[in-house]
Order: sequence, then C-alpha cells, then structure tokens
Amino acid sequence: MRLFAAVLPPPAQLTELAREVDLLGRLPGADRLRWTSRPGWHFTLAFMGEVDEALLPDLTARLGRAAGRTSPFPLRLHGGGHFGRAVLWTGAAGGLDEMRLLAERADAAARRAGVPMDEHRRYRAHLTVARSRAADLDLRPFVTALESFEGSRWEVAELALVRSNLPGGGAPGARPRYETVATWPLGGAARPAG
Repeated sequence: MRLFAAVLPPPAQLTELAREVDLLGRLPGADRLRWTSRPGWHFTLAFMGEVDEALLPDLTARLGRAAGRTSPFPLRLHGGGHFGRAVLWTGAAGGLDEMRLLAERADAAARRAGVPMDEHRRYRAHLTVARSRAADLDLRPFVTALESFEGSRWEVAELALVRSNLPGGGAPGARPRYETVATWPLGGAARPAG
C-alpha cells in the first residue's frame, strides 16, 4: 500500500482555502492547471511510497511514539509559492519548527520500521493546490495572488497515516483517493481512524 504521514487541516480551514482557490481559478492560464481537490489537501510530513503490509504493525507503533513525543502546535495556511513550473502550493505559518520536528520523527519512524525512504531533505511545509505539465506556464501571477492569503489558526493535535489509492485505467482527470489509515494524538496514545 502507498502511504504517507501527514497533517490534515480541519474542515473550516479547508473551506477558507477553497474560497481562495476559487479566486485563483479565475486568473488567466488557470485552465492549464490541474487543480487538486479538497480531499487531497494535506501537509505531507513523510512520503513512504509502497509499504509492505508486514511492516505496518511496527510502523504504526513507531508513528504513535513519534506523535506522543510531539506537543500540539498552532498552524495556519499562509501565502504561497511554487516548485519550478510544475507545482503551485500554499504554505503554513505558526509552529513550523514543531511541524519540521514531527516530519523528522515520522521519517525516522518509517526508516526504523524498515520502510526504504528517499534521501532525507529539509522539510518545507506546503500544501499542493495545483500542478502543471505546461513548460511555458508562468506560476508567478498565482503566487502573487496567494501572497495575501491568511487562513485562520488551528491547533495541530494529531498525526495521520494516509493511504493514497492511485486511479486505475488512466482516465483523464482521475485523481488519487486518500484514506486515513490511523491517527495519533500529539502527546498521546494511538487510536484507529474511523
């Protein structure tokens, strides 16, 4: 199964972002972007890729300990940026040091559970709102429009393990489906999702 550890913004903050994304969708060139949808909005902390199901018990135990060692922290959606000409994102403000620490702990938990992880990189909090395959599309007007975006604050209180179900059949416009496998309260014990 294809897994990642994440912070999932609450519904109210997702609604704020949806309003902002609706405005971005009116800008010239917006029709050339593939917009992500609300079910796909999350902050990936550690992307694990395909994980052997046999590793799941140890992985979940280790992620639970990582969450338990991390205190809740404040966060809000804030501003935006881009990675090259391919990814448009909104960022975060608030407890970024705590979020970076949680990302490092989730990455270490996966490695110790035997999940082969990509090369470790410094964590940068971002939530992808659109992707482009057009090499000539300039994302700077979208980033400029996002500069003033300030979401309302919330307390990040849990770590989530999310399964990404890739679309089958290569249908145009098909998107991955996300399923929360488990959540752990920060500073607390593990509990199953649902």
